[in-house]
Amino acid sequence: MSKKKSEQANFALGPENYKLLIIGFVIIVIGFLLMLGGKTDDPTVFNEEEIFSFRRITLAPIVVLFGFAFEIWAIMKKPKSPENEQ
Repeated sequence: MSKKKSEQANFALGPENYKLLIIGFVIIVIGFLLMLGGKTDDPTVFNEEEIFSFRRITLAPIVVLFGFAFEIWAIMKKPKSPENEQ
């Protein structure tokens, strides 16, 4: 049991923090995926409605910023102590 405590003491973040970091990373990836698109086959055509859509200009940046804020919260969240987990 003392070995387990010493191994856990070496990590700055707990397992819950790493799970939250993965969730935050997925949120950021979703935000960048929402920005994709707007390509046209004809380079002389400019599709303003598709490029400047609500999804790409407003929603996607908000999702990405939320993901970064979630990442900061996941890092700053105090990990649970081993005594409280029992």
